[in-house]
Amino acid sequence: MTILFDLDGTLIDSTEAILESFHLTFDMLGGEHPTDTAIKALIGHTLDDMYLQVGIAPEAVEAYVRTYKEHYRRISTLKTVLLPQAREAIEAASAVARLGIVTTKTGLYSRELMEHFGVMDAFEVLIGREDVTHAKPHPEPVLTALERMGADPERSWLIGDTRLDAEAARRAGVSCVGVLSGYDNEEQLRSLTPFIEKDALEAVRYIVNKGRNVTF
Repeated sequence: MTILFDLDGTLIDSTEAILESFHLTFDMLGGEHPTDTAIKALIGHTLDDMYLQVGIAPEAVEAYVRTYKEHYRRISTLKTVLLPQAREAIEAASAVARLGIVTTKTGLYSRELMEHFGVMDAFEVLIGREDVTHAKPHPEPVLTALERMGADPERSWLIGDTRLDAEAARRAGVSCVGVLSGYDNEEQLRSLTPFIEKDALEAVRYIVNKGRNVTF
């Protein structure tokens, strides 16, 4: 069995680092600051798409993204935490399955974060934005992770907190458990998956219990 995890809102809370980095780009490059609520509603999308959706002109997006990343990398380990029960979720999952990470964040920074928390060794692969052409909700990130692991989609699960995760899993032929520890609510998640749990640990427990009645 294979279990893939999203990062933001599923295993980590980097909201403070994201908001600070986002606002700094407007301080430096100009434009009307979006509200924190507007920014948080877009977490999970690519940075390019986030800036486009808050009104940055397409020709200016590259500069905003570059400035964001430069600042984010400096503060990410200082202003990011593992979500409650995340470490326990990783430990429980690794006892029964092979693990991977599928994120829209930059893979390099994501790996640094997970190494900082001392949990990267639990994962066989980490697929970040630079590893694929199409980000979630496209299935490419999920399929890329499974391909690198030599894993069967029908014996795999994705745990994530947004409709982007659930849609990517559905299109890749992978079951998804939505968690309420992140940025989408239950109604939003339930539009794409019937499996909803409060956090990553409960999601792992659900998968393990379901697996007892399924031949993997």
